[in-house]
Amino acid sequence: MSPTSETAQGGRRLVIVESPAKAKTIKGYLGPGYTVEASVGHIRDLPNGAAEVPEKYTGEVRRLGVDVEHDFQPIYVVNADKKAQVKKLKDLLKESDELFLATDEDREGEAIAWHLLEVLKPKVPVKRMVFHEITKDAIQGAVRNPRELNQRMVDAQETRRILDRLYGYEVSPVLWKKVMPRLSAGRVQSVATRLVVERERERIAFRSAEYWDLTGTFGTGRGGDASDPSQLVARLTTVDGKRVAQGRDFDSVGQLKSQNTLHLDEANARALAAALEQTAFSVRSVESKPYRRSPYAPFRTTTMQQEASRKLGFGAKATMQVAQKLYENGFITYMRTDSTTLSDTAVTAARTQVTQLYGSDYLPDKPRTYAGKVKNAQEAHEAIRPSGDRFRTPAETGLTGDQFRLYELIWKRTVASQMKDATGNSVTVKIGGRAADGRDAEFSASGKTITFHGFLKAYVEGADDPNAELDDRERRLPQVSEGDPLSADDMSVDGHATKPPARYTEASLVKELEEREIGRPSTYASIIGTILDRGYVFKKGTALVPSFLSFAVVNLLEKHFGRLVDYDFTARMEDDLDRIARGEAQAVPWLRRFYFGEGDGIGTSGAADAGNGDGDHLGGLKELVTDLGAIDAREVSSFPVGDDIVLRVGRYGPYVERGEKDSENHQRADVPDDLAPDELTVAYAEELLAKPSGDFQLGTDPETGREIIAKDGRYGPYVTEVLPEGTPKTGKNAVKPRTASLFKTMSLDTVTLADALKLMSLPRVVGTDAEGVEITAQNGRYGPYLKKGTDSRSLESEDQLFTITLDEALEIYSKPKQRGRAAAKPPLKELGEDPVSGKPVVVKDGRFGPYVTDGETNATLRAADSVEDITPERGFELLAEKRAKGPAKKTAKKAVKKAPAKKTAAKKTAAKKTTAKKTAAKKTTTTKKAVAKKTAAAETTD
Repeated sequence: MSPTSETAQGGRRLVIVESPAKAKTIKGYLGPGYTVEASVGHIRDLPNGAAEVPEKYTGEVRRLGVDVEHDFQPIYVVNADKKAQVKKLKDLLKESDELFLATDEDREGEAIAWHLLEVLKPKVPVKRMVFHEITKDAIQGAVRNPRELNQRMVDAQETRRILDRLYGYEVSPVLWKKVMPRLSAGRVQSVATRLVVERERERIAFRSAEYWDLTGTFGTGRGGDASDPSQLVARLTTVDGKRVAQGRDFDSVGQLKSQNTLHLDEANARALAAALEQTAFSVRSVESKPYRRSPYAPFRTTTMQQEASRKLGFGAKATMQVAQKLYENGFITYMRTDSTTLSDTAVTAARTQVTQLYGSDYLPDKPRTYAGKVKNAQEAHEAIRPSGDRFRTPAETGLTGDQFRLYELIWKRTVASQMKDATGNSVTVKIGGRAADGRDAEFSASGKTITFHGFLKAYVEGADDPNAELDDRERRLPQVSEGDPLSADDMSVDGHATKPPARYTEASLVKELEEREIGRPSTYASIIGTILDRGYVFKKGTALVPSFLSFAVVNLLEKHFGRLVDYDFTARMEDDLDRIARGEAQAVPWLRRFYFGEGDGIGTSGAADAGNGDGDHLGGLKELVTDLGAIDAREVSSFPVGDDIVLRVGRYGPYVERGEKDSENHQRADVPDDLAPDELTVAYAEELLAKPSGDFQLGTDPETGREIIAKDGRYGPYVTEVLPEGTPKTGKNAVKPRTASLFKTMSLDTVTLADALKLMSLPRVVGTDAEGVEITAQNGRYGPYLKKGTDSRSLESEDQLFTITLDEALEIYSKPKQRGRAAAKPPLKELGEDPVSGKPVVVKDGRFGPYVTDGETNATLRAADSVEDITPERGFELLAEKRAKGPAKKTAKKAVKKAPAKKTAAKKTAAKKTTAKKTAAKKTTTTKKAVAKKTAAAETTD
């Protein structure tokens, strides 16, 4: 019986899903008897600060949003931007006879369904509707086979949410006090940052080693073709039986790991090459082995993110955004999954396409099955694959842009997973000869031939190492036998240097987190997005580079909260949370141990022991964040560079310093924000310190006799005058020095005294209009402009400030004022088509700096982004984040203005009111700051 006919008998049904796009697709499969509406994500959550907490809660509950003294009861509030949607859902529920909760089939989806129940309080029958693909059969089948809400999954998600709130809201304030305001900590976020920082530490400590070897090109003496080349290239492997050292034989400080290897320097390598010029070489051995490569498992969340990064250049967040669209529109199955299993329907569909596209020779006799590699895999129960019982080829989907590219990747991977192995032969040939100086030299060459490509016809997996050889690459060697003579056609001497360990990319960091069993794969994209947005990490190409700020944060966490950022401990916490999900452990006792330490109360051990001890207790977070006396803020933010130079992370950014502050030999210089930590050498630090302090003496103002200097400030270069000693700087008689920013065409190296005096003469009076109103030319935050009363008009160039005449100014004012900006500037960069809106994305120069836009949504570039380096996926990420935030919230300023002010002539009354106003303003500011601070505490879903 179809859902529509069932509805006719059973009345109206309300189906609630998460997203409007999903609702629209599902509505088409259910018919007129169903109302399908979106919750638009979570409808309620823990409060984002004390202002959102109901008045009845006070103290710690108000600060944390969790009542830690009463079984860690969470205080949930309906998000301000969801109240209208909740009202709409309640109104629809009143008209319905049955409620179907159709949120995603994972912990997050189960929790959203539970929150909907708690808020809507339905009086009609409620059913949980689950599916892992949005196709007509799957949706109608889900309606016919509902289940009950899984309370264990809800409890597990709620425990994670409370844990992350406690971690973020307790540890983040420590960072505000000891490192810098508005920082954040998070259970997986901080560990991920530590991984990136530790890799950079390895790069800083790394010392390169130089080594040399020989590469010989050997000829067979016969004509060759594609199947039997006439030459082979082989590398020197041993000299007198001793293995020649390669990069892997050196440690991180450039020393040989074993003395049983021969380290060739340039002189020795060249001498050996010369001694081998007249050597007669021959084949010493030919070893042939069968080659076999099995197909890769179908995608799960993390492997899809890694491959999309390698092959498509997508960041983890961009990959998930594109995949979300594909899922909601019915093209792929659910994209948050730990499973590599395919349903029988999917296996049949894949095997059918193998036969149709490649022939029966490529189809194995039995379907392939893949064992899960992820411990405690528990998300949706099937791999990511094309949806339906017949896979649409990419050409049949009608998709374009990034959605087409990601679908094609998923489709290829799924089909290839049900194909035969690739087979062939791998061959190793060893070539030897005796040099003129008597030394025995042996060279080695490896080859691979693929006789049957199997699944490689459909799909070849990428590699994180750009120099790695992919599975489908063949290397054909000549057909030679043991004893065959060979001629040395060329002998090259090659120098090499060991390289520091590669920085993490998004793909390799995801892989590392998963291998260490830290966090859940479904949250890795948001974790990486968080550490990028917080300024802990920035990108250079695809590499993730830690900032100096992240060094200070990780340093503090390691020294004083060691257990909280310990990799094994974080993984064990993940196991604990999974045990709670399976009903093998209770949430409240576990949270009590984590927060208060062993037992029911405050732990008896010291804070240092609780944070770094080896016991099996969970640490006692509360005591740990209370005892901050041992934390030296200056120490955790200081890092020796060498030669008495220290890098410090200050409130306004990193800087290098030598000598004590205020001492005669004290030197200090700011460090560029985008400098990679491993690039801060002693030589570079010396260079920074040797630069002028920024005070360029230009001369004396002939009118005032005051010295004029040019400086490099935080907001750019400027000129100013030096006031005489004793000039009051505060109070009602305070005197402010004249100051002016340099024009964009000027620089500190070339600015002259005349330029400075000219700049400081601004604003310049151009003249007066017919009514006697003065017109001035001024340089402002957004460029040069004219001002007449309250009427401002933009000028085209800074030079006009000094050249524009009264007639020209009057002509500008005679024209109607342009609403909005002047003619749009051309784009700075084109990034391609947005995967969500399908519209072209460009980078533009705006009023507040460069931004990305698709014509509908604008997103300002972050501090770590630059116009030159920004990639398409980063642009798409910024737009997606801006869309997710929704329209900017309106402030309550207008409402305040509506309150009529009482007028009075009495000066004392006015003075009292002014004082009261200032006091009230002060209180409001304090409250706002407190709320802002609370909101800044980092929370991630993992």
